[in-house]
Amino acid sequence: MKTTSEHDGFAGYFNVDNGTGRIRGIYLQEMKWSPDLRAVVRRAQDLTPGIITIRNTGGTDHQSYDRVGLPGFQFIQDPMDYDTRTHHSNMDVYDRIQQADMEQMAIIEAVFVYQAAARPEKLPRKDLPAPAPAGAAAPRRAAN
Repeated sequence: MKTTSEHDGFAGYFNVDNGTGRIRGIYLQEMKWSPDLRAVVRRAQDLTPGIITIRNTGGTDHQSYDRVGLPGFQFIQDPMDYDTRTHHSNMDVYDRIQQADMEQMAIIEAVFVYQAAARPEKLPRKDLPAPAPAGAAAPRRAAN
């Protein structure tokens, strides 16, 4: 796999983007690094059941990384009423955040970020997509 210097210096991107709601696990975006991930999840097992799914998920900032072969992940969260009432509405305000959920998210995010940065080798990567011809839209990967 050919990489760029920017890719070589990148550890991983872990995204929490669905408002309040406890983290229950992580989407692997079709990456096959479950043994390493299970070890990371075990470090946070007192805070989350640690669901690990190889499925893709869409609609968040992690997709920009995933589409160019960098490890970008979205956490699985309790949905609360984010998609039905809060998301991009006048109800999407700080007052709706649940403190206990935010504390749990911050700890889990910190565990994942630290573990990715402290690894002796980089997280596995997908192949870089082929360059799009000038003036053509870049191909998109399907999201489930």
